[in-house]
Amino acid sequence: MMKKKEPFMDWFAGQLSATPSFQQQVEETLSAMRLEQDLIALRESQGVSQVQLAKALGVSQPAIAKLESGRAKNIELRTLVRAVSALGGTVKIQITPGAKGKPRGEKKRSVLRVFSRRPG
Repeated sequence: MMKKKEPFMDWFAGQLSATPSFQQQVEETLSAMRLEQDLIALRESQGVSQVQLAKALGVSQPAIAKLESGRAKNIELRTLVRAVSALGGTVKIQITPGAKGKPRGEKKRSVLRVFSRRPG
């Protein structure tokens, strides 16, 4: 027996399909969250603390905490690349087309992901 969707999920699905700007906001927020999670995972996989990373970058530990929590707004790509490089990782920028059927001229999404280097 299939479980019925909760009322919130019904509303949310309706908003996503009916409001392209809402869908774009959700996608951007999720992308940012993935970026933060990838950075934390990379730092932890290298056995590096926030204090150690901050020292390597010449910033304070609270600045690293702010970056990882998503509270840092409009961070520069250079800042992200410096942090990831200090952890032995690389940054990959990928541009993907939006959903099919979107009018021409509408902005395309850009996805930024953090990858760790594989040993070898």
